Amino acid sequence: MKKNVLIIGAGGVAQVAAVKAAMHNDVLGDINIASRTLDKCQAIIAGVLERKALKRPGLLAAHQLDALDVEATKALIRQTKSQIVINAGSAFLNMSVLRAAIETGAAYIDTAIHEDPAKVCETPPWYGNYEWKHREECERKGITAILGAGFDPGVVNAYAALAAQHYFDSIDSIDIIDVNAGSHGRYFATNFDPEINFREFTGTVWSWQQSQWTANKMFEVSRTDDLPVVGSHKTYLTGHDELHSLSANLDVPDIRFWMGFGEHYINVFTVLNNLGLLSNEAVVTAEGQEVVPLKVVKAVLPDPASLAPDYAGKTFIGDLVKGTRGGVETEVLIYNICDHEETFAETGSQAISYTAGVPAVAAALLIAKGEWDCHHMVNVEELPPVPFISLLNRMGLPTRVRDARGDRALTDDEMRSLRPASTRLGGVS
Repeated sequence: MKKNVLIIGAGGVAQVAAVKAAMHNDVLGDINIASRTLDKCQAIIAGVLERKALKRPGLLAAHQLDALDVEATKALIRQTKSQIVINAGSAFLNMSVLRAAIETGAAYIDTAIHEDPAKVCETPPWYGNYEWKHREECERKGITAILGAGFDPGVVNAYAALAAQHYFDSIDSIDIIDVNAGSHGRYFATNFDPEINFREFTGTVWSWQQSQWTANKMFEVSRTDDLPVVGSHKTYLTGHDELHSLSANLDVPDIRFWMGFGEHYINVFTVLNNLGLLSNEAVVTAEGQEVVPLKVVKAVLPDPASLAPDYAGKTFIGDLVKGTRGGVETEVLIYNICDHEETFAETGSQAISYTAGVPAVAAALLIAKGEWDCHHMVNVEELPPVPFISLLNRMGLPTRVRDARGDRALTDDEMRSLRPASTRLGGVS
């Protein structure tokens, strides 16, 4: 049984992870938080203590760390005797933190695909460019590495696996829909790191259609869905992490990701992009100073963590799955609704951070208990989905289902009653 957790990062996701880990420190043991900025780690700890979140008395410590420094990260893992590392920092850190975990024998969890700061929207499959290159080493050394264990990627992967294993004999399409129907009251802001956010939308939009990678431009393709709770929303075809593992692990010809954007966001984004302010290529000012436009934009926008106190409304994230069961065409929507004000009251973070941070801690708990301690590298859809979804139901991210039977909470009783369908996961190719 693994215990003692090192959380890397000190943003909104790390804050949620720290609060939730504290609530389960009877299982997870010591909780250590590390970031380049020690003050941010200490502030997170102060928030945990103020909320009296620790389930039982235990260690909760802050550390200063440059997680790009593999040797320093290895030393901290050993110093803290951490057997589980939750990488809740920037996607730029993935390969450094993964390397440190592999070399110390710690289990590794992250919430997004690695990104190279010098590259934008690489050739698919994105996991194949970085993380998957270390699968054989993880297998050989018995290292548990769970990739993309946030919500999207993460929970939506588990939803896809649940649908494939229990609701369908054959799946024709999976459409992952992500809508933030909340409002933060600012003129313009991004819900997570602006640099990562904008990089997602300035390159080619890759989707998996007719069993091959298909390229589009951002905001080129849209759809409108009548969604539970949040109502009718227009969403846009967007490239996203989970497509790159689901397309390899599920025999499904069409897998797409759709994200909701308001007209105001699109207008501001378009102006910034057309002016070249979203470029990650350095330019030289008239005064001879070299700057990266995207980093300047990031510097002047609000810190995403600062949005939480004023956020109201809800998020919708789910999988709309179509296929056949018993020769009959079937459609199932598996989804979650999360409330910004409720998540702020519980953790001090808004729902975007909450939906990413809670699943990472759920994955840590399943590793600690042995259910997901698989001793090799996997994406979430390669692991049993029922224990994960059941645990999330109890941790604040309940799952609902809408199908021919109506719209209802997906309870443990229903999941236990599900009989396997014929669709099975394949191996990563």
